[in-house]
Amino acid sequence: MYKFLISSILAFVCLVCEAGFLPTESHVMQPDPVASPDAVVGGTVTEYLGPSPKSLNYYLDNNSMSARIFDALYETLLSMDSETLEYDRCLAEKWTISEDKREFTFWLDPQARWSDGQPITAEDVLWTYQAIVNPANLTGPHKLSLERLGEPEIVDEGRAIRFRAKEVHWQNLGAAGGFSILPKHVFANLDFNKVNFEFPVVSGPYKVMEFKEGLYLKLERRADWWRVNWPSCKGSNNFHIINCRFFEDRNNAFEAFKKGEIDVFAVYTASIWHQIEKDVTAVRNNWIVKQNVHNKKPVGFQGFAMNMRRFPFDDVRVRKAMAHLLDRPMMNQTMMYNQYFLHRSYWEDLYDEQHPCPNPVTPFDKQAAIRLLTEAGWKANPATGILEKNGRELAFTFLNRDAISNKFLAVFDAALKDVGVKMTIQTKDWSAWAKDMDEFNFDMTWAAWGAGLFKNPEGMWSSKEADRPGGSNLTGFKNAEVDALIEQQKAIFNVQERHEICRKIDALIFAEYPYVLLWNTDSTRLLYWNKFGMPESVLGKYSGESTGYWWIDEDAAAELEEAMEQGVPLPKQPAEIFWK
Repeated sequence: MYKFLISSILAFVCLVCEAGFLPTESHVMQPDPVASPDAVVGGTVTEYLGPSPKSLNYYLDNNSMSARIFDALYETLLSMDSETLEYDRCLAEKWTISEDKREFTFWLDPQARWSDGQPITAEDVLWTYQAIVNPANLTGPHKLSLERLGEPEIVDEGRAIRFRAKEVHWQNLGAAGGFSILPKHVFANLDFNKVNFEFPVVSGPYKVMEFKEGLYLKLERRADWWRVNWPSCKGSNNFHIINCRFFEDRNNAFEAFKKGEIDVFAVYTASIWHQIEKDVTAVRNNWIVKQNVHNKKPVGFQGFAMNMRRFPFDDVRVRKAMAHLLDRPMMNQTMMYNQYFLHRSYWEDLYDEQHPCPNPVTPFDKQAAIRLLTEAGWKANPATGILEKNGRELAFTFLNRDAISNKFLAVFDAALKDVGVKMTIQTKDWSAWAKDMDEFNFDMTWAAWGAGLFKNPEGMWSSKEADRPGGSNLTGFKNAEVDALIEQQKAIFNVQERHEICRKIDALIFAEYPYVLLWNTDSTRLLYWNKFGMPESVLGKYSGESTGYWWIDEDAAAELEEAMEQGVPLPKQPAEIFWK
């Protein structure tokens, strides 16, 4: 998720963009305001990152797991202060922005080194750009922002690289400075679409130690990382080994966590969160800490994505009927202990008391669904009870990837049957599901999306992105009015003005029902074994399930071991954490 956040944050350009070297005052020689000065380097943390990925190459597999791994391995030209979001140095030691806001020049830090000792150069930046925009490479959503930039040129006797934008866009600086740079001398002669699991040369704080497909990935901290002594990097990336475990079924991962085989577990299942103190002795004894962390993390959305490119979801009346047939209030109350709010927006955090959301909460209403389907020309076959139109049944396949979804789909299926709709559930593993998503080979599926601080609707909602393989416009959404608003916001550098446009876009999208919207929470629910040191805030200001600021507290680890041997409880940790 962190890489998603970086690309979004770097997309922000200040209201005043003057020519001249930036930053005027770098913070890299100052401590990270989130990191603890008490952090200790060493030890191992074992985490569950999800099912076995189809690729660790974030450019080929656009998901939060690959993003987090790539963020540990590779760096970008620009970074930012973790609290203020101000631009700062990373691979680039300085940069300029032209007065017309279309030209961006970056000077590479002469100290920047790959893990094999070779310098990181403008040639690496140029090659990475070329690899991403190459039509033959399956880099889908990553092409969009870089295609707004012309091919960069190497300047200043090879010390710098200059991007020239084809149009003014508030995201251009972030596009140029926010993509991970790869080593040309390692990958240039390889088929980029097959660069999946082998990353022998890196620039970031970690390197690949060992990878067993379907089982685990081990990352090892680099003592020779070129930025390891920067004060801004102290107190983060503390673990010597990060052991990433893969499980196809999240329930199996949870069982491994309870046995101590995994150290930290983010909870997305309300029943687990509600019942764990009753069910698990380790939680009652505070050997496992249960904490709900409230910070400033942007709120994404989740829903049943409907493929608008194909029958029967090419009709908005059918899509809206599907939304009326999902009994979200009942599910939230009986299955999820009312722990969630019901989505009525694709950008929930754009609304507050000053900007109330105009979209209604779509109610569970079978009669409304029947009226919509009747209006669309569907009639029940007297023999089967299934709705038909022009000789075709109202039937579709739900492409599933997680057994946890089955209880919700059973409720949905019962309501569909009541009105004469046939749903078939097909379950695939993560890699097969992801491949179908890249090719838009589905009728309906459960999709969950993260969010950035600064909203960019283009990738997911622009008509021109609807048919890009591997892109984020999963549903094939096309709307001329939305396209016009997307174009309008491109040249607006004021965040609030852009967000006002996004609220207009949100209303238009909501009316088209590309998703059966589900539910969400605005906090991060964590379980972890009580052996870690961490900042008071637990997580960063804008981050989710990340242990980037944690470390092994040897005293706490010893107390945990002793308490478990003696069967006695530990002191209880705060149940709720709020960003101050």
